[in-house]
Amino acid sequence: MAIHVEDITYQSPNGTPLLARLYRPEGPGPFPAVLEVHGGAWTSGDRLNNVAIAESLAADGIVVLSIDFRYPPVASYPVTSQDVNLGIRWLKAHATAFGSRPDLVGGLGTSSGGHLLLLSALRPNDPRYTVLDLPGSDVDASLAFAIACWPVADPLKRYRTVQGNGNARLVAAHDAFWPSVEDMTDANPTLILQRGEKVSLPPALVIQGTLDNNLTPDMTGAFAMAYAASGGKITFESFPGQPHAFIPGAPTARDSLRALETIKGFIHRNTI
Repeated sequence: MAIHVEDITYQSPNGTPLLARLYRPEGPGPFPAVLEVHGGAWTSGDRLNNVAIAESLAADGIVVLSIDFRYPPVASYPVTSQDVNLGIRWLKAHATAFGSRPDLVGGLGTSSGGHLLLLSALRPNDPRYTVLDLPGSDVDASLAFAIACWPVADPLKRYRTVQGNGNARLVAAHDAFWPSVEDMTDANPTLILQRGEKVSLPPALVIQGTLDNNLTPDMTGAFAMAYAASGGKITFESFPGQPHAFIPGAPTARDSLRALETIKGFIHRNTI
């Protein structure tokens, strides 16, 4: 399917434009839509991190909005979550203009973006995340579905792990983004579920490679188990031998193509 790609401004905090790349399938729709949140250890990256994923989804009839957002040294938690929350609401408010509908809008995040996406999916109306105004719209940030690819689903456990193994880069990234260990504990998708907090539970998909040296081996599995135990419907897809960020790293590889087909099928099934 032919697609149209353009960069647009979705917000301008303190007068500084934040861009998003819109991938829109040609045709009348209505198409499913995805707010895409990039990774980068909460401290790097941009809306172009996951072009291969976005283009593949758009060519299959799925609108994708890949957003830039604020991160250190400009901002840290919870400001970044405020940008993600606004990005979801902005996409829902403009969904009809993009050939979709507000009720067809879901989210996809990778790595630390997976954490941000899961946190927003669980807490779409948390007052700490909803502070940015969207004039002329009353939509909320609830999602029709949530997809997390190799997510940092337990940032506290990851922090303790990288401290223990001497990964100075990731320790520094955690320290830059998180104001405190208490925040890592509170804004922790796995612990939120294990604590039994009242949350939203959209249908969820987790994609994870078994040779991911960026996460502990049990991290995504523990999140999936907690999600299911909380009453959520979740699909966990494991890819043996694949590393962290394997889809953008090798987008034409067999497992990457299989993962993309899994993602597309999940989106279409949950937006009928």
